[in-house]
Amino acid sequence: MGAGHDGAADELISRLDRLGVRTERRDYLDALPWALRVVLREGYTLSVGYAPSFFEWLFVNLEHKGWVQRITLGLCHLARPRVRRWARGHELVVSTYPLASQTMGQLRVAGTLDAITVTYLTDPAVHRMWVHPEIDHHLTVTEATSRMGRLAYRTPMRPVGGLVPDRFTQRLNPDRRRALRERLGLDPDRPVALVVAGSLGIGDVPGAVREIASTGVVQVLVLCGRRERLRSDLDGLPGVVALGWRDDMPELMAASDVLIHNAGGLTLTEALTAGLPAITFRPIPGHGLANAATLAEAGLAPWPKDAAELAEVVTGQLAGRSDSSSVVRERDAADTVLALLDGDGPRDDTARRSA
Repeated sequence: MGAGHDGAADELISRLDRLGVRTERRDYLDALPWALRVVLREGYTLSVGYAPSFFEWLFVNLEHKGWVQRITLGLCHLARPRVRRWARGHELVVSTYPLASQTMGQLRVAGTLDAITVTYLTDPAVHRMWVHPEIDHHLTVTEATSRMGRLAYRTPMRPVGGLVPDRFTQRLNPDRRRALRERLGLDPDRPVALVVAGSLGIGDVPGAVREIASTGVVQVLVLCGRRERLRSDLDGLPGVVALGWRDDMPELMAASDVLIHNAGGLTLTEALTAGLPAITFRPIPGHGLANAATLAEAGLAPWPKDAAELAEVVTGQLAGRSDSSSVVRERDAADTVLALLDGDGPRDDTARRSA
């Protein structure tokens, strides 16, 4: 369901491996019947892209008790047998996807999951589907998300920072930065706005890109994810360079001056970690709008509502990179998981630990 959930899981596994913890990674959708996998995966993309009002309605109704929430939790119930088998023999299970957390909570209620359970929220905004009272620990990227969890959902949450590689904290020297811009086809002397729309390239990306370029304040480097059609449509527009799927995000962020996003997922966390100023513009419905509001309220990413306001906000954000103080650095998700495991055994007994 998007690379953000996968990316957080992969980084956590990488860190735990270095700490000597045996890990396994599972895709929650594999625990569901085939037809439901298709409905969830394709339905998400189609509804956000072609029926945004429906997706917003669904997102809002999932927040409250009713038939929409009951059907969704029933779907989570279908995943229980396989998730229970996956968890067997492990001391701790971590979820980076909200429906997986609901299934884990259901298993705890049924008394069939004995492992320590942890949810790592990849979104800035907390939604009811991220929260289950039987989950032992809820971890977040920032204090703003933890505060929302405590106040709105009466659920303790602990900020542990972003699950992104250390490469995002590194800077490019001026010569390398200039060379990378030239290689990408950018003017090395003009400010660059890095525009992202997730791995699926969803939302009104063409409209947003045109509005950003029309401000005249920045040149636009847009990442289209796996949507090749979107890349071909945007590439060649005045002041715009469009790229497909990339695995050099730390370098692209280091070469940019501001990030403009529409969802608030993993890329936003990467930007916060890198100290790259961020802006929310034309957010997608559902979690995109919720994340936009949370980020704006916390002062992590302003949310201009039109092109005129956008130009002013972009100019303000170009003032310089931050010190990354918005992302927790004194703690770490992997260290937190290791500490939870150590509660059941001596610290040097790494051979028996598993997640």
